[in-house]
Amino acid sequence: MADLDKSLRSSRIRLVVGGALILLTLGMPAVFSRLGTAPFPLYRNLTKHLMWALSTLTGLVPVALWDLAALALIVLALVKLVATLVRRKPLLPWLSAVVLTIGIFGFLFVDCWALNHYAPSLAQELGLEVGERSVDDLAEATERYLVDAAMLAPEVARDGDGALERPDFFELARVTGASYAPLASKYEVFRGSTAPVKALLAMGPMLLSNRYSGIFMPITGEAGIPLACPVADMPYVMCHETAHRLGIASEQEANFAAYVACMASDDVRLRYSGAYNAFGWCLNALSKESPERAQQIVSEVAARPGMGEGVALVLADRADTRAQYDALEGPVSDVGDAVNEVYLTSMGESSGVKSYGLVVDYLIAWNESGRTV
Repeated sequence: MADLDKSLRSSRIRLVVGGALILLTLGMPAVFSRLGTAPFPLYRNLTKHLMWALSTLTGLVPVALWDLAALALIVLALVKLVATLVRRKPLLPWLSAVVLTIGIFGFLFVDCWALNHYAPSLAQELGLEVGERSVDDLAEATERYLVDAAMLAPEVARDGDGALERPDFFELARVTGASYAPLASKYEVFRGSTAPVKALLAMGPMLLSNRYSGIFMPITGEAGIPLACPVADMPYVMCHETAHRLGIASEQEANFAAYVACMASDDVRLRYSGAYNAFGWCLNALSKESPERAQQIVSEVAARPGMGEGVALVLADRADTRAQYDALEGPVSDVGDAVNEVYLTSMGESSGVKSYGLVVDYLIAWNESGRTV
């Protein structure tokens, strides 16, 4: 009986601590939304140092530890629950352990990183004027990024059928992990960890089936993507997840940062993936505004001397990428969107999943600024 009382007291303590951490986690976004940019750059710098320390430790292995640990914890929790029910023991110890675990992980995820969603915009950090632009501006940017991609497309390694060769994942992961290093001396926001990107073994297939190609886990400082990520997207997605590790929490800004990092590289695989994705973002946006003009730009660029082969390769890569995602798509793909929508909205990205498309505003502004890197 004494042992039972002691166990129940311990359970109550775990519930209180776990509940307090959960309340703190839920409350901090509201606090930061009222403070505006006042906690920055201090908060971002603190999280950068924390992510650097964590990624250095977890970087000793090439696969994402959180990925495997999460699966193990879920299995352990279910086994413990079944054992508790079968033995007819009190449920409180199991429940308190779950609440405490959720509280700790939630605190580490949100309070130790995700509040970077309230940081000053990347446009401010880079001195970039982002705002509403005309369809003409969008068309001009679409043309530029198509030309860039078409010029690089023939330089990337391909097989006999013209399809992109799949690179060595872990070699590319080392390159992309350090992709922001060339930019760090010019832009403070890009300073941080250069640890390799990780392979997602357990969660990777599920992510791809929901049309998500990567994830950053602040709890372990690991930027990871599935091994089967489509080749044309792979370097860009790796750079996207690495941007999150630098405290760039916004999805639209991580997308743009990935483009800048790719184009700053001397590795043609990164440069092509960056230009290819920039063109894709702009083409998709232009196709919604004026499908005829989008097709006209593609046709006109393809008709230019020396550009036909490159444009054909870019379009073929887009078709291959779509086919790969379609083949992997699962029956519950809307679940990923719903979860991501809730998370992004709770972190102040009011447009939720739609904010991914706002990277086009950055790309148009970058094109108009005449910058390279």
